[in-house]
Amino acid sequence: MEVIKKWPFFLKLACTLISIICLFYIAVIGKSILTPLILGFLISLLLVPLCNFFERYLFLPRVVASIITTLLFATFILGILYVIVLQLADISNEWPTFQKQIVDSFYSIQKWIHKNFGINSRAQLDYLTNNIKSTIETSTLVIEKVLSTVTSVAIFTIFTFLYVVFLLIYRRHLVKFLYYTFDRKSHHQVYDVVGSIQKVVKQYLIGLFLQMLIVSILSFIAFSMLGLKYSFVLAILTGVLNIIPYVGIVISLIISLIITFATMSASKLFFVLIAFIIIHAIDGNIIMPKIVGSKVKINSLIVVIGLVIGEMTWGIMGMFLCIPILALMKIVFDNVRELKPWGYLLGDDDTTEIDTDLKLFLYEKRLTTKKVKTKKKPKEEDI
Repeated sequence: MEVIKKWPFFLKLACTLISIICLFYIAVIGKSILTPLILGFLISLLLVPLCNFFERYLFLPRVVASIITTLLFATFILGILYVIVLQLADISNEWPTFQKQIVDSFYSIQKWIHKNFGINSRAQLDYLTNNIKSTIETSTLVIEKVLSTVTSVAIFTIFTFLYVVFLLIYRRHLVKFLYYTFDRKSHHQVYDVVGSIQKVVKQYLIGLFLQMLIVSILSFIAFSMLGLKYSFVLAILTGVLNIIPYVGIVISLIISLIITFATMSASKLFFVLIAFIIIHAIDGNIIMPKIVGSKVKINSLIVVIGLVIGEMTWGIMGMFLCIPILALMKIVFDNVRELKPWGYLLGDDDTTEIDTDLKLFLYEKRLTTKKVKTKKKPKEEDI
């Protein structure tokens, strides 16, 4: 490392840029392998305590304990999805009402366009008819895309749970591999990094789950007070989508507004918007800092950049995984001396420790600045 520090700046910059480009290239071409593997890794970290319980207290073999743990988690997720699907089936019964709302709104918009722009209804209908015909011609492609998406999601889910099972079975083997990779002097450092990852990621995922639960409860209370139909499923969708920072709350707002518009009066839309603003304010200022932000603090600039890059490389799943990946990176960076500057870059200024030498330098600069400011100006008779 001392040799690398003596390298010229342009050489270190070139190595850093080449490394970043290679990592992004591997992420893009390895999307189908990396996304279920990373998600399976995060889920397996969350399930390790339950798997240990089956092994230690029920004396189950590791393979059996891993399979049972994964099946219990899958059953829990399927139960939530089943409730959501039942609610969505009820929402589909509102289609005639939704259709009537759309037709009424369409005629109102037609009248407004004719009144303000002088375009008669016949011209508007001709324009819409031409666009509908072109849409119908491409409907086959849309159906193929939907079928392809469903197949991809099914394959992704299967491989994710397979990774969870095998990561739980071989978790100790993988940790020993990490020790074996480094020399004996680095074993304590590897132990600290592995322990920090297990502890912080587990707390982080539990914090995300609690955030999702609290936001769902707040949303259910708000929607029930407003008298919205299907407040339960809307509350669950709001809590789940809220995991995606900034973007998730907007998507859930749009879905809630559409369903409110279809099932109730348009005047309710304003109150739904106010409810979302209040829930988002509570989440951003109280829930997120206290429950999730206290575990691993990533600054907002890096979060936004991570969301954009995640969407560009892995789509919606990239946006979902970017925060846990950034949290993992920060844990590793903070525990490796040579990477601590990158850990400081990812973290917040108030919550991330800096090097002792840098602290001393900044302290001396502040003292020098204060001395310059407090120095008196010379009087005219002294010149």
